[in-house]
Amino acid sequence: MAESAQDTALAGEPVPMTMIQALRSALDITMGRDDNVIVYGEDVGFFGGVFRVTEGLQAKYGKTRCFDAPISESGIVGTAIGMAAYGLRPAVEIQFADYVYPAYDQIVSELARLRHRSAGDFFAPITIRMPCGGGIYGGQTHSQSPEAVFTHVSGLRTVMPSNPVDAKGLLIASLECDDPVIFLEPKRLYNGPFDGHHDKPVVPWSKHELGKVPPGYYTVPLDSAAIFRPGKAVTVLTYGTMVWVSECAARETGIDAEIIDLRSIWPLDLETIVNSVRKTGRCVVVHEATRTSGFGAELVALVQEHCFYELEAPIERVTGFDTPYPHAQEWAYFPGPARVGAALKRAVEGN
Repeated sequence: MAESAQDTALAGEPVPMTMIQALRSALDITMGRDDNVIVYGEDVGFFGGVFRVTEGLQAKYGKTRCFDAPISESGIVGTAIGMAAYGLRPAVEIQFADYVYPAYDQIVSELARLRHRSAGDFFAPITIRMPCGGGIYGGQTHSQSPEAVFTHVSGLRTVMPSNPVDAKGLLIASLECDDPVIFLEPKRLYNGPFDGHHDKPVVPWSKHELGKVPPGYYTVPLDSAAIFRPGKAVTVLTYGTMVWVSECAARETGIDAEIIDLRSIWPLDLETIVNSVRKTGRCVVVHEATRTSGFGAELVALVQEHCFYELEAPIERVTGFDTPYPHAQEWAYFPGPARVGAALKRAVEGN
């Protein structure tokens, strides 16, 4: 189904893993390979994180390499910048993406600018992990998708995986990267793929091809998109949970959609996007975040700039609404397969 991790053949026979276990494996392997990698954040050490991603790392590597931080996001990122300037490679966790805003000044004014401000004398190899997105009844304070506020900042990389195989390879690549990386984890995908049908039983990763993860070391290139589903009728540009929703919409409508999983939101694999849109002549952009100034607007602009003469229909955009994530009407807000399917039909049929 998916063109996924690179060079996994040497990483061992794949074993079933959830995305949580795959991320933990990436941290474990990287900490074992490099003593400069340290992991910390709120409840990350003894407790193992609210989603258990860091469970067991403190017991294995000690309290100087995996430890708890106070409830201060600006302090977590600020101290990581200082540590990175002195040669460490911090992997810090913001408990929910909704809580990252107190750290935004540190991220924008210091982290993203350090290499440029010092003319290359200093750099900040920091990975900031944070669970994002809705679908878990988290309401407006535990459901946000803030990727666009990071892609707008020069000097940052922004990554969002859609499955355990990619999650592990992308996280290892992020931890080894000398640039600061914002690593967004769709929490609705932690334990299984989600196609948007909240009223159906959850499918665990153990029953899916992309839940079989090589146990050893491998990386997925940070600037590469994946052709998640090949097709000829229309190109879908998406990432995170919406990859699975889009796949469901294509299946239910019977439309031969080519689904591009961006994986690396920025820098972008523009070549894969352009090649697909030039082939299909149609494009639908899907993301969970709010519509206005969302990253989908950038994708629409890029497709218009590079594929104008190949487009046979207006570009469609399916997103969250310009409201806070609602407590009571989660599934009215969440861009489900019905909304994505309607956009696919408009793109293909022209109505």
